[in-house]
Amino acid sequence: MHVSRRGVLAGVAGAAGAVAAAGFAVDEGWLPGRSRLRRALGQTGPAGHIPDVTPGRVVSGSFASRLRLGARTGWSVIYPGPHTERLPVLVALHGLGGTHRSWIDELGIDRFLAAAVAAEVPPFAIATVDGGTTYWHPRPNGEDAGGMVVQEFLPLLAEQGLYTDRMAFHGYSMGGYGSLRLGPIVGRQKVRAVSVLSPAVWRDPAYASPDGFANAAEYQRYTVFGHQADLDGIAVRVDCGTEDPFYPDDKAYVAGFARPITSTFEDGAHDAAYWTRMLPAQLDFVGRRLGSWRE
Repeated sequence: MHVSRRGVLAGVAGAAGAVAAAGFAVDEGWLPGRSRLRRALGQTGPAGHIPDVTPGRVVSGSFASRLRLGARTGWSVIYPGPHTERLPVLVALHGLGGTHRSWIDELGIDRFLAAAVAAEVPPFAIATVDGGTTYWHPRPNGEDAGGMVVQEFLPLLAEQGLYTDRMAFHGYSMGGYGSLRLGPIVGRQKVRAVSVLSPAVWRDPAYASPDGFANAAEYQRYTVFGHQADLDGIAVRVDCGTEDPFYPDDKAYVAGFARPITSTFEDGAHDAAYWTRMLPAQLDFVGRRLGSWRE
């Protein structure tokens, strides 16, 4: 006999039973708060720690993006040390609700970069930019944050003296999806690596975020599922926690590659605790591939 989730909860009698049922429902992901409960139970793995090091120089600015319909678009370039020497660049795309500042203010990537280079990872710069909430692809209203990255932001970075012909993409959640999509668009002649955390990808358009996909037709046009071969010639890394809601789809996405890529699926949720734990490995992966092409 099939018992619905709603039926399970409705059939629990008494206050104590209701509390127990609610706890079970949270644990199974039926109610909000699954990650918090899992973390309290020690089921999401250890939290990462931002390194206690002096960060490198950060240069910031903004521009009115034509492809974001005139939106004032902030950006930062994070260097591994005090100098702004000519370096390869990693373009880091934020998640839904984030901005270019989220990488520094919430994830401390400026300190992770300094620590990585101190540990003898070949030096590179990290560039972050505002992408709004449009999932880094063209939307029905004409906004195209992905096009902004390719047509406006990369030329801006070249003007800053960075090597945009030897670069990588990185992102978490929405930005992970955006990186997997934009890497092939820029192409393997320039993109050496795409390394992502908990990318927001879906096998089924019925579950795709309405922030990024208005309908199934838009999903089919911009999905990265079934397009893994577009990344041939580019080093790829995908990390996702097993308590992350994207875990089943991320695992299926990785399985869709016809070649081996680097991937890990270990205890972790869809949060900064997991992302900061994985950032050292992510930056090492990128730096060693960018460094292989250094002049």
